[in-house]
Amino acid sequence: MKYSFILTPATKTLGLYYDNRIRMFSERRMSFLQTVVGQPTNPYLRLKVRRDHIIEDALVELEVVAMENPKDLKKQLVIEFEGEQGIDEGGVSKEFFQLIVEEIFNPDYAMFTFQQESQTVWFNPTSFESDAQFTLIGIVLGLAIYNNIILDVHFPMVVYKKLMGKRGTYHDLEDWNKTLHSGLEKMMEYEEEDMESVFVQTFRVCYTDVFGSVLHHDLKPNGDSIFVTQDNKKEFVDLYADFLLNTSVERQFKAFRRGFQMVTDESPLNLLFRPEEVEQLVCGSKKFDLGELEEVTEYDGGYTNDSPVVRWFWQIVHSLSHEDQRKLLQFATGSDRVPVGGLSKLKLIIARNGPDSDRLPTAHTCFNVLLLPEYENKDKLHDRLIKAISYSKGFGML
Repeated sequence: MKYSFILTPATKTLGLYYDNRIRMFSERRMSFLQTVVGQPTNPYLRLKVRRDHIIEDALVELEVVAMENPKDLKKQLVIEFEGEQGIDEGGVSKEFFQLIVEEIFNPDYAMFTFQQESQTVWFNPTSFESDAQFTLIGIVLGLAIYNNIILDVHFPMVVYKKLMGKRGTYHDLEDWNKTLHSGLEKMMEYEEEDMESVFVQTFRVCYTDVFGSVLHHDLKPNGDSIFVTQDNKKEFVDLYADFLLNTSVERQFKAFRRGFQMVTDESPLNLLFRPEEVEQLVCGSKKFDLGELEEVTEYDGGYTNDSPVVRWFWQIVHSLSHEDQRKLLQFATGSDRVPVGGLSKLKLIIARNGPDSDRLPTAHTCFNVLLLPEYENKDKLHDRLIKAISYSKGFGML
């Protein structure tokens, strides 16, 4: 789209949401027609996983789908946790993605490295995992966007830039590794002729593998014998950045992007969205203002915005720490991420769940409904709410 910059990210996201829903409906209709002619197929992409083996189960099932029926990835995702009765109306899928992302980026898998300074993850250039594993992770990311689920993923911006078909450059290092970028910046700014003796840097660079062993790479032939000088410092910086962001992880990223495109290849994603907007699609907005959510929240079951319990609730919410506020959002909606456009784009319903009792608040995360008994006082509401959001995983969320 030639003038996509005119549209706001929230408008683009809404357009993408409806485009994806139309594709899902089309897949369900096709399944129905195939059933009519005696070739029944599942209208949904159903994954049945064990909670304690979520990575193995999910990736094995997705690998089968990707190899045998890749078009099934365009169907609406439905998750079933083995041995649990929850029906996936959206909330179970949210929890599935939350759990699988926590596992995928676990350092024990060594598929990604963690950059402490920027709090971001990057592809491990020395990972022993196969291309298929990285392809499946790309599929997971694509499925999250396709099914309108926001993830707690912390990639540097260059990942989204590369997903859009662009290469990483020296300027992209700042967002990923500020210390390294700062050092290279000082090299670029240094104007004295004694650069060789000051920096003592050749065109051979070092990095470590998963076992901590030091490896070497020549940025150009015989790099160990070529010192960085005033004449070639820009070449060094460009080659070093290209190595870190492109060539060293080419195998891993190519497989990852292949999986991502298996889900999004027919999507208007590449036409409408800039890299920073794709990041918002994946991670949500960085603006966290529960005041926006309060303004758009609706009430049911006899509650209004003037009900004592409702007034106490918002007073408590605004007094919570940022961490507890995110826990509350997770408890009520199944995700602690903020949608593109802010919390005003999220529809929350607070409903009365009977008279005063000792029960904890509960939530229907599929529909963003928070159920509150009509507690007799603010202190009791505070006590029950904190307990509910603190022990919510697998409990209280329906």
